[in-house]
Amino acid sequence: FTAGNRGESVRSDCWVELNLTSKSSVRINLISKVKTNYGKSIIELAQQVLASYKINKAELTIEDKGALPFVLAARIECVVRQAINSTVSYFDKIDNSDFYTTPRNLNRFSRLYIPGNSPKLMINAGIYGSGGIILDLEDSVAPEKKDEARILVRNALATIDFRGSERMVRINQLPLGLEDLKEVIPFRPNLILLPKCESADQVIEIDTVITEINTDKNFPIYIMPIIESALGVIKAYEIASSSERVVALALGLEDYTADIGAQRTQEAHESFYARSAVVNAARAAGVQPIDSVFSDVNDMEALARTIQESKSLGFVGMGCIHPRQVAVINEYYSPDKQEIARAKKIVQAFDEAQKKGLGVVSLGSKMIDPPVVERAVNTINMAIETGKLSKEWRNEDE
Repeated sequence: FTAGNRGESVRSDCWVELNLTSKSSVRINLISKVKTNYGKSIIELAQQVLASYKINKAELTIEDKGALPFVLAARIECVVRQAINSTVSYFDKIDNSDFYTTPRNLNRFSRLYIPGNSPKLMINAGIYGSGGIILDLEDSVAPEKKDEARILVRNALATIDFRGSERMVRINQLPLGLEDLKEVIPFRPNLILLPKCESADQVIEIDTVITEINTDKNFPIYIMPIIESALGVIKAYEIASSSERVVALALGLEDYTADIGAQRTQEAHESFYARSAVVNAARAAGVQPIDSVFSDVNDMEALARTIQESKSLGFVGMGCIHPRQVAVINEYYSPDKQEIARAKKIVQAFDEAQKKGLGVVSLGSKMIDPPVVERAVNTINMAIETGKLSKEWRNEDE
């Protein structure tokens, strides 16, 4: 039974092999460049995992490439669970006090995808400043690696400091995704992404499982369905309004364009209908519309143009497949100078109308409707949150 990754390019990971034997002892073979300094602690951890499953007749080989304890434990647990066909978790008792909640209306400008079986990419994911970190169990994980990625993601949720980013997990398509939920929900992700969603029933199904596992009503776990097919687009409003846990509706254009038989282009004419439909469905349901990822990680100018178009359609954020995209996405989805200036004028006009007891707000010769005022307030709050405007802006000179 094997798990993990091996080879010259592997970093912060390990490869393990377990053989059950008839000998009444446990033998651990450790191959590691840090064996002199950390060999004893690595072997002790391995012994603890094996003992927790009552494995006392086995030979375990570990090829270590700088794996942290949570990675070592995940890889060893994976081979043990293969060997004895168990679903019991070794890593099931943790201190939940460090888990943080996130609000429904969080500004979800950017979310960075991290492959669920690549620990070296997880460890420092929080330093890039993305609004969310997605530990991905779906497309980025090979079919034969699903089980070990699930355990690794669970351990990462319990261990890694993501520096305040919303802790997200993209599960597999149902029904496999239900197995993912059973593993990760006890470790309090903030949000679950449901890929290739095509009906409200799928959302309700994972909502039910989350509710059964997470009994803490003070710790909300949200859902973000991803629309990736023609049928999903048609049922977007039904999906977006299917559960109180849904806070955003995302669009996946790679699969969508394949489904309608079109090539995805930077001009995005082929996906205009889908993008507009998803925005409209999300807004009608009172949730956030999130655009698809931009696949060219080297063209920042094209990314900026795409975001400007996306924002003009009503999207409030998009996914990132590379850390270098995060800063550009955060910058262009947050309010620009013109938006902030206009919002300030609208809010100031509203303040003046309130002081005078007027029921009508006007800016120059134009009447300002309540939804416009609300949007201006949201822009101001967003500008303050992103550091583009001071909380004391009313008292500051232009």
